[in-house]
Amino acid sequence: MNPHPSSPAETDPDRVIPREGWHVIHLFFHVEQAQWSLFSDEEKLEAKTNLAELVQEIRSTESTQLLTFSMVTPKSDIGFMLLTDDLHKANRFEKQLCRALGPDVLTPVYSYLSMTELSEYTTTEEQYAADLTRDEGIAAGSPAMEAKLEEFRKRMKKYNSDRLYPNMPDWPVFCFYPMSKRRSGSHNWFHLDYETRRTLMGGHARVGRGYAGRVRQLITGSTGLDEWEWGVTLFSHNTQDIKEIVYEMRFDEVSALYAEFGDFYIGLQLPLDELFRRAGL
Repeated sequence: MNPHPSSPAETDPDRVIPREGWHVIHLFFHVEQAQWSLFSDEEKLEAKTNLAELVQEIRSTESTQLLTFSMVTPKSDIGFMLLTDDLHKANRFEKQLCRALGPDVLTPVYSYLSMTELSEYTTTEEQYAADLTRDEGIAAGSPAMEAKLEEFRKRMKKYNSDRLYPNMPDWPVFCFYPMSKRRSGSHNWFHLDYETRRTLMGGHARVGRGYAGRVRQLITGSTGLDEWEWGVTLFSHNTQDIKEIVYEMRFDEVSALYAEFGDFYIGLQLPLDELFRRAGL
């Protein structure tokens, strides 16, 4: 998928860099089996064909991804994760998904709107250069420094692109939960100064990087868009890795002192034919 041009970097370190990211909608539904049972075999086939064609249409749309899940536990039956570059497209597609199997068949049980974004704590080129001078004794303006900085620029270009325009994996186990940072009591995240927050988030990120190859993470921002501040989407090959990363993260100082978590939704990423069978359609 081709990234869209982004705006210039924000110079204020206390604010998220305003780049044009994607809209992300998580949708979770119950299948109303009583209503579905009233359909004839022909109507059921037509409804499933309609959903399959809609999924294919959405997936063939430029700068758009749609993932389908069989949800685990009775919290919900079917889940979708929609990523697209335009809110009008996101709105149109989510309305179509709600109606795709016919009236009153899919009942929404939870939804979440967020956007991909760059973190305000991402290391800047100036910070990286200062770290090189301090830790490795590389002089500013030297050929060695310029070589290191060029590698850093290439690495950060890919990192930023992956954050704003992610290509979601086909790994089978899916987890979503919303979270916010605490604002009240003795542990108010938003009363901390920027450097303290940046240091704490650096340690938090190192924990996450320890699961590279085992867990794919996407953190999306929802301040002003939904009731929490971030949406967290995880993919892995088994539930144990999901359990371990969340468990370890909760003991990290950032989470232990400052994080609040919403409900967790677990699903299995499946093709539609198997999803229909699992959901009793």
